[in-house]
Amino acid sequence: MQQIDRAEVIVTSPDRNFVTLKLTTADGVTGLGDATLNGRELAVVAYLQEHVVPLLLGRDASRIEDTWQFLYRSAYWRRGPVTMAAIAAVDMALWDIKGKVAGLPVYQLLGGASRNGLLAYGHASGRDNEELFDSVRSHQEQGYRAIRIQTAVPGLKSIYGIASNATYEANSGVRYDHEPAQRGGLPNEEDWDTRSYLRHVPTVFEAVRNEFGGELPLLHDAHHRMTPIQAAKLGKSLEPYDLFWLEDCTPAENQEALRLVRQHTTTPLAIGEIFNTVWDYQQIIREQLIDYVRSAVTHTGGITHLKKVLDYASQYQIKSGMHGPTDISPVGMAAAMHLGMSIHNFGIQEYMKHGEKTDSVFQQSYTWQDGFLHPGDKPGLGVELDVDAAGTYPYIRAYLPYNRLADGTVHDW
Repeated sequence: MQQIDRAEVIVTSPDRNFVTLKLTTADGVTGLGDATLNGRELAVVAYLQEHVVPLLLGRDASRIEDTWQFLYRSAYWRRGPVTMAAIAAVDMALWDIKGKVAGLPVYQLLGGASRNGLLAYGHASGRDNEELFDSVRSHQEQGYRAIRIQTAVPGLKSIYGIASNATYEANSGVRYDHEPAQRGGLPNEEDWDTRSYLRHVPTVFEAVRNEFGGELPLLHDAHHRMTPIQAAKLGKSLEPYDLFWLEDCTPAENQEALRLVRQHTTTPLAIGEIFNTVWDYQQIIREQLIDYVRSAVTHTGGITHLKKVLDYASQYQIKSGMHGPTDISPVGMAAAMHLGMSIHNFGIQEYMKHGEKTDSVFQQSYTWQDGFLHPGDKPGLGVELDVDAAGTYPYIRAYLPYNRLADGTVHDW
């Protein structure tokens, strides 16, 4: 029996806030799990410290499935981002321990490698086409073989995903597409106009295709801001530019909405970065209303649960596109890579490089070469936390922005 002897919740804020669960067995084997929930980190800290940690002490660390079911079903008030991020942290840490005990990287415990590496995409953006082109070229120089395209919209001052929007004093020098959560007492207000966006975006993709050709896989994130018919219109207008995917085209809590989008466009759809369980996906996978599952290991109950979601998706030829911006810690990123290496229906991995301070706190064994990621072959997840370094970066409150329309109405960001 690998008895859990100690459980610590560690909060650190090198380049941004991270929440890490560290489990230690009676034999001294440690495991790490990512519990970061961007903009609501301390809610998960409280859930872990006050409710989950007391349940873990003395439990057998080798019983991963049993522990997952216990934490999910015994809470009664289950699902939701706080609960599922907490469960994910425990699950990752237990897989990390199991890998270290076995002397194997986690992907070997999940069935071994299904590929040599993981195709990843990066985030290019610009206030105008010239700045966007420079960003695309910069990402190509870094080795990216697939690139997400985000553009400013004429007449709007500040919108999601544009690096040059990062002019706030609190985050001086930090690219917006590197970390949209702004440190400070209140969230930043951005503006939005859907009709202007729908007119402008197709012209940008036409320019990008003319500049970079037809082979480069291009992605775009609509970030939940459209109604179903608006999303259908956008997907149809982007068909000539052969997108790899259109992401979060409409708020998908209303799963039936995607039927309307699907009726009008063949542009591939990626959905799910704010989903937490297989129940969020049940209808849209069964009816084949999406092409890529966007959930993060960190927010979807860990490796154990997201693997089940992706196994279900594989029956319908739906692939993975796991969430991987900088609000997923290196621990969560490593977990995604191990899962991506092992499943058959891997699609692509979002990958935003962490800052130097984060890399000094979290020592990583995963590699980035020629546009592909690999989790490495160290036992477990392959990430270690420097607790002393983490302690030098205390928590700093930070919020994601929000949107208002021209008439002052709060809108989906």
